[in-house]
Amino acid sequence: MGYTIAVVDDDPDYLEIMRRSLAWLGYRNISLEPDPIRMAATVEQGGHFDLAIIDLNMPEMSGLELLDRFRHASPATECIIVTAVDQARIAVDCLRRGAYDYLIKPVPREVLQLSLRRALERKRLLDILEVGRGTTAPDLARPEPFRRIVTRSAPMMRVLREAELHAASNVPILITGESGTGKELLAQAIHEASPRAGRAFTPINMAALTSTLFEAEFFGHAKGAFTDARAERKGHLQNTDQGTLFLDEIGALSAELQAKLLRVLQDGEYSRLGSSHQRRVDLRVIAATNEDLGRMMAQGRFRKDLYYRIRGGRLHLQPLRDRPDDIPLLVRHFLGTGGGASAPPGVSTDALERLVTYDFPGNVRELQSVIRSAVNLAQGRPIATEHLPEELRRTAPADPPLTTDHPGGITSLAAVEKAHILTIYERLASNKSATARALGIGLNTLRRRLAAYDVE
Repeated sequence: MGYTIAVVDDDPDYLEIMRRSLAWLGYRNISLEPDPIRMAATVEQGGHFDLAIIDLNMPEMSGLELLDRFRHASPATECIIVTAVDQARIAVDCLRRGAYDYLIKPVPREVLQLSLRRALERKRLLDILEVGRGTTAPDLARPEPFRRIVTRSAPMMRVLREAELHAASNVPILITGESGTGKELLAQAIHEASPRAGRAFTPINMAALTSTLFEAEFFGHAKGAFTDARAERKGHLQNTDQGTLFLDEIGALSAELQAKLLRVLQDGEYSRLGSSHQRRVDLRVIAATNEDLGRMMAQGRFRKDLYYRIRGGRLHLQPLRDRPDDIPLLVRHFLGTGGGASAPPGVSTDALERLVTYDFPGNVRELQSVIRSAVNLAQGRPIATEHLPEELRRTAPADPPLTTDHPGGITSLAAVEKAHILTIYERLASNKSATARALGIGLNTLRRRLAAYDVE
């Protein structure tokens, strides 16, 4: 588990006991500290911990004093007080001063597990609320699982941060958004950021399933279940045990199949076709749809009980037309990964402006197809307007084309980005905060860009 946990106790033997217990429960990022004064200094100097387990009675500094230091310097850290003293007054005082829980030594492993799980779940929910309140782009704690999602949009970065926080738990997730916005890519990233990352990720297109296919594909079948079934067959549920099941286009599922899916999700049990033996399955469910499930429920086309079963956390992906500043980034990304040795050295200013001002009803998937096609037509030359599909050639650029001294009128993506940032900066009277919000980037990112452009 990726959480960072600090254990503070002046008894080295108890520190070792806690280390073993935490390791047995699956926690790896553990800091053991016998000196509370040193721990207080670490936190006040910016040290970060998701959770702290603090002994109440220590000679150099009491657990309550250290708790106060945590609450002041690192309020996002959840704190659990442990002590051999079982007194209600002390317990109430600890909780009043901000501790999440108060445990009595020796702490049974199952009690410790439950307390940690609840404390970290509370932290996760509070972090999600904090992300929702933010106006700037948050940083990801572990960006690697999300590396394939290319964006600098503040709203999109908030979605990715929420996805990262949800990934740490087992709650089901519902991803909504138009076709082509990257719902499966986000589901894969959540899986890779979760404790189930080493297990199977199974994507299923629910729109392609008939009643017969559903049972055979999901449950599998026993030997002899059909006249030609000479061997048993594992289904998606067994193959994905302890992994993540991605149910794409769940809004297309018929009422009959919705009932069958709900039964599995509720009970965690199923039986293969041709067998009465009940099997248990442990998996995480991520569902996605481009349908309005609220309207479908009102029309009686989607079960409310299934909706509330799959909607533990909800993530909505913006259409590409709502984040045009991501288009130059995506163009650069697709040119770098999809063109190979014949990838063109650039894109003409006029072509890029047409890409940026086009609505892209097919979203990122459509943009990728457009770039792949343009690369083929360009044959190693820079992508020009004539290499774009007809509907983009009909799109007039919003502003006059940028001028350039480069032969052939080609401007690099970096130059287009610079011109766009400076144009917005001038329109907003050199207001950095307003410019950063308009561009959907962080204020520090804008300041670095302007410094690189020698702009005060």
